[in-house]
Amino acid sequence: MSNIAEAEKTQDFSGCMPAKPQQEHEWLHKLVGEWTYEADCLMGPDQPPMKSSGTHSTTSFGGLWIVGDGHSKMPDGSPAQTRLTLGYDALKSVFVGSFIGSMMSNQWVYSGKLDASGKILTLDTEGPDFTTPGKTAKYQDILEIKSDDHHTLSSQAQGPDGTWHSFMTAHYRRKR
Repeated sequence: MSNIAEAEKTQDFSGCMPAKPQQEHEWLHKLVGEWTYEADCLMGPDQPPMKSSGTHSTTSFGGLWIVGDGHSKMPDGSPAQTRLTLGYDALKSVFVGSFIGSMMSNQWVYSGKLDASGKILTLDTEGPDFTTPGKTAKYQDILEIKSDDHHTLSSQAQGPDGTWHSFMTAHYRRKR
């Protein structure tokens, strides 16, 4: 008998039963749909906020995950694409996911929790420090459900002194 077949006979696969959606997965599914968004992003001190807009399509992936694809334009007019994945890891009791964009080479890996109100999901991540090249910084992306047809995404960075600085807010509105 092969080593693989022998290993399969001795392993316990009972933990591989299909996962069942939980309350947290239902929360994520409030984001499923076709959306338009408008965003304001601070690009630096003494600069006016940069405005952008685009579309975002979010689908369910097996009832346990959501996958969202965004489309917009960069300031120079070139196309920009983003992809968001979010799920809930019941074993760790934490929301998990990732974000990538066609305009960046890094992947943002998320870990987060809902607040006590059940309306705000704060996702912690780490990425390039935009003030100190070659360093990383802590960030948070914060999703807030305003209504069935409106949610926001806000991003903030943690400064060297530990304070959080908001630099982007986007309003997503369900297409009708």
